[in-house]
Amino acid sequence: MSLATAVPLGDERLYEVIDGQIVESEPLGAYEAWIATELSGMLRTHTQQVPVGRVVTETLFDLTRWVGKKRRPDVAFVSYERWPRKNRIPSTEAWDVVPNLAIEVVSPTNPANEILEKVAEYFQAGVELVWVVYPSRQQVYAYTTPTAVCIVSRDEELDAASVLPDFRLRLSELFDDTELSDDREA
Repeated sequence: MSLATAVPLGDERLYEVIDGQIVESEPLGAYEAWIATELSGMLRTHTQQVPVGRVVTETLFDLTRWVGKKRRPDVAFVSYERWPRKNRIPSTEAWDVVPNLAIEVVSPTNPANEILEKVAEYFQAGVELVWVVYPSRQQVYAYTTPTAVCIVSRDEELDAASVLPDFRLRLSELFDDTELSDDREA
């Protein structure tokens, strides 16, 4: 079955392709979606000031040559070295490029083994940096390899120097307490 017949046009469901099968992705919770949106905006602002690539959200990447899967990070950065600025992003089901930075924002519905599997696959495909954002803990696990991780907490600074020159983010700016709902503060 082709993806064109499996996923009707205009269908808003998000999915990944695992071993040739469409697997529907669990949607982010409202707070986690807000975090992904904020992070995407911060990265996009940086790439407008330092034009080194593109920031995308919820984009399906074709990683089948490397890991046999198509994955959809919550946020990703693709450098102009990997996809030249003059090239338009294709209007295909999946973008046939490996992002430099892949970001997963963890919701309560994300099993830990699934996140670790994605981290390993991203590096196997050639991703240079993976951030796993834990909104409930106000931490980001910054992976530079599948086993080398730096845990960055709320009062610390996150950087992406290896892929985004001069990008630094104090996590307190991302996890702003004024945006937390009452149930998160309890």
